[in-house]
Amino acid sequence: MKKHKIIALLAITSVIASYIILPMDTKAEATTLAEFRAEVEKYTSELEEKQNKVAKNDKEVAEIKERINEIEKELDNIVDEISTLQTEIDESNQEIKEKSEESKKILEYYQLANGENAYLEYAFGATSITEMIYRMSVVEQLTEYNDKVMNELDELISKNENQKKELKTKQENQKNLQTELEEQREKINADTAALKDAMPGVQDQIDSAKESVKYYESIGCGENENINSCQLRHDRANASSGGGSGSGGAGNVMPPSASGFYRPMESGYVTQNWMNYGHLGIDLSNSNKTIPVYSIANGVVFAKYYDNAGALVLKIRHYTGGRYLYSTYAHLSAWYVNVGDIVTSNTMIGRMGNTGNSTGAHLHLEITTCDWHAGGGCTWGTYQNSTLNPRSYIGFPSGLRSWWYGR
Repeated sequence: MKKHKIIALLAITSVIASYIILPMDTKAEATTLAEFRAEVEKYTSELEEKQNKVAKNDKEVAEIKERINEIEKELDNIVDEISTLQTEIDESNQEIKEKSEESKKILEYYQLANGENAYLEYAFGATSITEMIYRMSVVEQLTEYNDKVMNELDELISKNENQKKELKTKQENQKNLQTELEEQREKINADTAALKDAMPGVQDQIDSAKESVKYYESIGCGENENINSCQLRHDRANASSGGGSGSGGAGNVMPPSASGFYRPMESGYVTQNWMNYGHLGIDLSNSNKTIPVYSIANGVVFAKYYDNAGALVLKIRHYTGGRYLYSTYAHLSAWYVNVGDIVTSNTMIGRMGNTGNSTGAHLHLEITTCDWHAGGGCTWGTYQNSTLNPRSYIGFPSGLRSWWYGR
């Protein structure tokens, strides 16, 4: 397969230098062992506090979920009550309309619209005592019935108004409960998820940070020595003495210089960009759900593990522009290399997959200036601010879902 080098070494050096001079975040990488030790102590303390908060939140979340269930039941009841009230109001409106029409017809039929005098005219228009008594009885009955109709009409109107007020109150209660429900859900999402959903677990972060300090001490880094310089010195010395053939850890191997950066798959398309909603890398996919994945440049396998969600993850350390860069490949379905292996851009390191926290087969690719694993030069907190845009190194199509062919 014909290769296309994407970016020259000089351009890479320039880009990396720009990140060193103008860091992405105020949380810069520690440079000396003493600074790194201080960062680890501070970060470990913060993590332990977060860990305690997570434990506390687990209880709070259980209570919140119970309250959510109660609110949802209350909402269901209110919805039913509102529906019943609305039906009653509609029926009352119809009855009011019918009573009004009935009263109107009585008055029109007996021509009583002019007031009570019409009753008298009707009563005294009798031609006999018997007829007069009959007419008086009719007038009395009509009057009573009309009064009854009007009273019922008044009661219905009053009931209707009360029902409307009750309906408005229940609708307000529904709105308030809905707001509370969203707030409770948001609390779970914003509070607990922020503490628990990061790729490495809290204890993993603490352990790796402490292991890093021990690692730098073990390779002879001085308290005021730049840890990256110390790492390079150690790796070069180890390589010149014939060590680091790939059988040891990544820290025992001097990676070959990265001569260029290439796409990790023969073909595919971008599904999510770097820093889209805080996304630390770029997501790539292909209709072939297990397409081979290659190293983006020459390097050495730095770490290989399953994250907390069960995703297969590989990390490769690259040497370019006088310093190390790291590439991360997540959600793999298979991997074919081990920690300490020397790889080139032609090395098939694994296959794309759907492992871990993933909703579909894809490759999550990150490029960083440090790594949070032992010997990577930073904690997880700093790692998140060390990511670089993979597009600065690799020529991906500009749009989402736009295919590329060839590396």
